[in-house]
Amino acid sequence: MKLLDHIYATPAENLACEEALLELAETSGGEGVLRFWESPDYFVVVGYSNKIATEVDVEVCRADGISIYRRCSGGGTVLQGPGCYNYALVIPAPSENVTETNRFIMERNRAAMEKLLGMPVNVQGFTDLTADGRKFSGNSQRRKRRYVLFHGTFLYKFDLALIAKYLRMPSKQPDYRQSRPHTDFVRNIVVTPAAIREAMLAAWGVTGRMESLPAIDAAKYNSAEWIWKF
Repeated sequence: MKLLDHIYATPAENLACEEALLELAETSGGEGVLRFWESPDYFVVVGYSNKIATEVDVEVCRADGISIYRRCSGGGTVLQGPGCYNYALVIPAPSENVTETNRFIMERNRAAMEKLLGMPVNVQGFTDLTADGRKFSGNSQRRKRRYVLFHGTFLYKFDLALIAKYLRMPSKQPDYRQSRPHTDFVRNIVVTPAAIREAMLAAWGVTGRMESLPAIDAAKYNSAEWIWKF
């Protein structure tokens, strides 16, 4: 597996890169790629089929200049920005079954984080990583015929109060949430992005670098037609 060590300037470009990596792998093959990035600015990103008006306080976002984007994978809506470390993993699909793929990837991520943090880490709600019952990592996947994109976040120094300011209570909640408000449901982990990066590189056996950048379609991720499609 190879590392793509490049961060684009905007959320739209970074989101487009993740889809481009999946498309490239599907057409060209290879053992896989892992990538990390973090935004210096706050923004909201909704899952592919999310309805923005249901999940996001649009008026507050507009008043504060918080941009809204849509990603190519499923899952829920998240606020990103400083203190939220992103990863994207593209690998040959380990199973034709979505649940089995979730289990395979999440268990490896879980073990890596447990070793790094030195405390019990659990997989809850299909693709959440939790410590002491509170979520610090959310994840989702996008599948093609041969490859899968699995990407997610790690909260390490995030302003958690902002989540409740810009996001509504999610329309779909895992049972373990028990209707807890955002500030009681999520947490930061006390670790650096560099440590997260090294733990993930080791867990996925990254041994080389991807030298060329994929061709991305940032215009798609900036377009109102894509963002407001639901």
